[in-house]
Amino acid sequence: MTPSNFSQSAHEFSLSRVLIVVVWICAAWFSVLALHLTPAVFAILITYGATTRLAHRLKAWLPALRHVEAIALLLVLSAIALGLGASLEYLLESGSANVGVPAVLERLSKVLDQLRLALPAALSAHVPASIDGVRAAAAAWLQNHASQLQTWGGHTLRGVGYVLAGTVIGALLSIQLNRSTGKVSSKHLPRLLRLRFDELIESFTHIVFAQFKISAINTLATAIFLLGVLPTLGTPIPLAGTLVSITFVAGMIPIVGNLVSNTIIVAIALSQSLTMAILAFIWLVAIHKVEYFLNAHIIGSSIRSKAWELLLAMLVMEALFGLAGLVTAPVLYAQIKHGLYSQGWLD
Repeated sequence: MTPSNFSQSAHEFSLSRVLIVVVWICAAWFSVLALHLTPAVFAILITYGATTRLAHRLKAWLPALRHVEAIALLLVLSAIALGLGASLEYLLESGSANVGVPAVLERLSKVLDQLRLALPAALSAHVPASIDGVRAAAAAWLQNHASQLQTWGGHTLRGVGYVLAGTVIGALLSIQLNRSTGKVSSKHLPRLLRLRFDELIESFTHIVFAQFKISAINTLATAIFLLGVLPTLGTPIPLAGTLVSITFVAGMIPIVGNLVSNTIIVAIALSQSLTMAILAFIWLVAIHKVEYFLNAHIIGSSIRSKAWELLLAMLVMEALFGLAGLVTAPVLYAQIKHGLYSQGWLD
């Protein structure tokens, strides 16, 4: 075999390995998305990734500590339980007149009044006159879409079950895999699967920490507006501290979370005045546009990708699989890029 033929064969072999890696990653994720198992997979990755990272930190801080993995897992599960417990407590206490659902309904009533006064007569006629009108419209809608709601409810319960199952699987993996870290299997398939799983965890943790930074930046900008700009203008917004907290929590959900928090902020601002609502809308739209590209930049830098690459991946995945594809796109693309770097196809 001549040197040129040998070089060509080596190149073709390397290309085939790269294609196998990319196809394997895409097939795995597409199967997850097609089977609607995204909540379970993300629960596995969050539980395992958080436990592993916390265990590494504990080992660095307390080298003499025993059963580090079990302690880290207990702390992670305790944090999850505390979060769920705090949410449940808030829901149970929402019967107070000043918090929860009653407060939201009171604000919504003011929003309806503002809309009826601000809109032209032809449009204001379609706005309910009171909360009772909203309830009546909601009851009619529920009656006409009962079967559809049953389907949505079934999907929601199934999703909760998937999350719980994923949390249990992630907990078991964090114990079993961390115990076998120093053991190298003599078989090729177990070693390959462990390598791909480690790459997935690394990519996922990069994405999560990048999203945390993005949420923190977005929350800071929102806090400046709600707690600084509006009070300075003499028009403070009600529940400003609560809205800032909602912005941070919702911001951990890429793109969609900010849309939800922004909608709540604009609705409450509208209960004060139309001018405040317009000002809040302009400010939040500007933040959201900057955050959208900041999202691609921060996450892209963590996985060594350009902003346009990640935006394109998110666009394609959203077109193929909807919201689940949009959320999964950064992790999928990060894992593919990691595989290409490991094969030497990217510098």
